[in-house]
Amino acid sequence: MTSLFTVLRRRKWVALPVGAAIAAALAYSLSPTGHAAPKISAPAPVAVKMVAAGQEDFPVWLDAAGTVTSFNVVNVRSRVDGQLERVAFQEGQMVHAGDLLAVIDPRPLQAQVNQSAATLAQEQAKLASNQVDLKRAAGLAAAGAGPTQAVDTLRAQVATQTAAVQAARAALDSARLQLGFTRITAPIDGRIGQRLVPPGSMVHATDAVGIATITQMNPIWTSFPVPQDQLPLLLDGNQARPLRVEVLSRDRTRSLAAGVLDFVDSQVTPAVGQVTLKARFDNAGPALWPGELVAVRMLVQTHAKAVVVPDQALQQGPQGPFVYVVDAGHVAQVRQVSTGEAFKGMRRIQAGLRTGEIVIAQGQYRVEPGVEVEQLAAPAASDAVASAAGAEQ
Repeated sequence: MTSLFTVLRRRKWVALPVGAAIAAALAYSLSPTGHAAPKISAPAPVAVKMVAAGQEDFPVWLDAAGTVTSFNVVNVRSRVDGQLERVAFQEGQMVHAGDLLAVIDPRPLQAQVNQSAATLAQEQAKLASNQVDLKRAAGLAAAGAGPTQAVDTLRAQVATQTAAVQAARAALDSARLQLGFTRITAPIDGRIGQRLVPPGSMVHATDAVGIATITQMNPIWTSFPVPQDQLPLLLDGNQARPLRVEVLSRDRTRSLAAGVLDFVDSQVTPAVGQVTLKARFDNAGPALWPGELVAVRMLVQTHAKAVVVPDQALQQGPQGPFVYVVDAGHVAQVRQVSTGEAFKGMRRIQAGLRTGEIVIAQGQYRVEPGVEVEQLAAPAASDAVASAAGAEQ
């Protein structure tokens, strides 16, 4: 009888070949081709757009909404009463100071001038007669042939008549001045508006509505509010030189004019916490129109040799803004940064990044810290044309 130990030993040697066969069959079945499974390779690099952090003088612009305002707006009115005889301007034309705008019937005032001139001549004749009488009486009194009292009386008459002549001359000057007001001229350079009174109408010096309105177009102002927190920065910048101000269309697609800061209001509006500024512009075009709503931006500061990256390179995380920095081994790592102002698609980096370091500007959604990346290939010319055509459609 075979012992139990001998049986168990035989079963052990039989089980080993069977287990090896089962393992070999299992490996064969897991291979699609019936061969041994291939070795797992490393993942391919992620294609992203990479750029180097640049260095440039970075401007700091303050944006606001503004209103174009004129230096002077004059309501042209008559200074005398009379009939509007002629209008000498076209609505909307540019006029210059001294240009004739309208004529009021001068005949009634011309008659007053003639009357005042006649009165002056009468008073001058009386004065001449009194002066002759005074001279004669003074000669007689000096010879002892006449009383000295008559000389005193005639001297008083001469003084009185002299005053009468002066009054008559002033009346004549006033009449001539009123006659001159029948010719209405432009007091300033500017653009004249609608004609408010037709020829033939009666106009008066007390009329609330004038004949027309002249608006000065060049130079011109643009007024705009800024937050009170920006006041110290712009005041400091304005002390060195007048700050540059640009006016843009409301959609910010066109630059209309460039000027300088000309006025800072003396008070902050408490309700909104803003202060009103005015910028001065040459407007020979004219490109700016009084009352027009525009976009305004003011250059308040320039950071010399600032570190800048494309604005799209910045990401937001729980700890604030960050960028993916690519090292020499093409491995992306997270870098926390402190950001400043943005301008034309670029962002100023205050801290956390050095000039020349490589950052990922596109494709960050496919990247994780420690992932290997490669530069995204530029699209072929045909692909670029197709993309442009699709954008136009």
